Amino acid sequence: MNKSVALTGNEAVATAMKQIEPDVVAAYPITPQTDIVQYFSTFVADGQVKTEFVTVESEHSAMSATIGASAAGARAMTATSSQGLALMWEVVYIASSFRLPIVMPVVNRALSGPINIHCDHSDSMGARDSGWIQLYSEDAQEAYDNVIQAIRIAEHPDVLLPVMVMQDGFVISHAMQNLEILDDESVKKFVGTYKPDHHLLDVKHPMTVGSLFLPNFYFEAKKQEAEALERAKKVIQEVAKEYAAISGRQYGFFETYRLEDAEVAVIALNSTAGTVRGLVDEYRAKGLRVGALKPRVFRPLPHEELVVALQHLKAIAVMDRAESFSTHGGPLFNDLRSVLYESKERPVVTNYIYGLGGRDLTLDELRRVFDETLEAARAGYYRNRVTHLGVRE
Repeated sequence: MNKSVALTGNEAVATAMKQIEPDVVAAYPITPQTDIVQYFSTFVADGQVKTEFVTVESEHSAMSATIGASAAGARAMTATSSQGLALMWEVVYIASSFRLPIVMPVVNRALSGPINIHCDHSDSMGARDSGWIQLYSEDAQEAYDNVIQAIRIAEHPDVLLPVMVMQDGFVISHAMQNLEILDDESVKKFVGTYKPDHHLLDVKHPMTVGSLFLPNFYFEAKKQEAEALERAKKVIQEVAKEYAAISGRQYGFFETYRLEDAEVAVIALNSTAGTVRGLVDEYRAKGLRVGALKPRVFRPLPHEELVVALQHLKAIAVMDRAESFSTHGGPLFNDLRSVLYESKERPVVTNYIYGLGGRDLTLDELRRVFDETLEAARAGYYRNRVTHLGVRE
């Protein structure tokens, strides 16, 4: 039976991990992720899970230990934020290239420098091309649900790729929210038992992991990764459908709000999406045809579905909580603008970079986004391709 509880985002993720009961969790603390592994370590200490909990000396070691455990046939997880993900960088790519179905919650936090412990998406956006599947979460409920689904997605034989599950640091990770959790048995039945076809400890079928791939093989390995990400799109939808059957909560590649008859839309990831929906209602009350779209799956990018959802619009504002330093906009903006090149009627698209280092996004700033997007729809162009919203000039 499902149960309503009040948990922080970090508690929700730790609860999902407890119910999954992975074989191995390798852990190193970093703000604002620390609570996840701290709560989980309590579950281990209290005998609520049989997980082998490995404390290591760095995030690089945490990912290395997780890779070793996964390669040996274990269901393995870890968690991190910001500089921790950056310190993992070398082995993050190894995890995906070895096709290891690791699941890693990432609590979004700005990358240094200057040093900052608050939320933006520079950490996970920096890893968007690492070969990991990326799921973004608006609130504690979605973070909980995404972690459970991530296990099934990662371990599917057509995929076998690691998955990051993101939530906004402090905004969601440390905020208490009401959510509904599944009972333990339902989660265990849903994720099942991990039985890899190949692993290092299968002495009857010896294999090599970590071998040297020179030009005669490396290219083929990368193409296989890309093909697995393409196949993951179907698997993500199938897993979401099965999860809806036990939870009553339906997930897709993205969530739209009052978009079908809209002329303009604002697109935002994670916790900002809820604020955007509130402004949609405010502008709809004025008779203005505005809508919103919240991406959930950023890798693999569901480009065909995005074209269908967005091509009827006149103007789109894309909100990025990360600076790509391309001088041409943020990562979400550039991907979505590229996707819309395929549409017959191309909306005008602009980018608002906001909230870096945890800076608050005010309602007045967001109203400016809506107003300028409506103006662009009328004029047929934007005054600025990229706007740094809320920065002191």
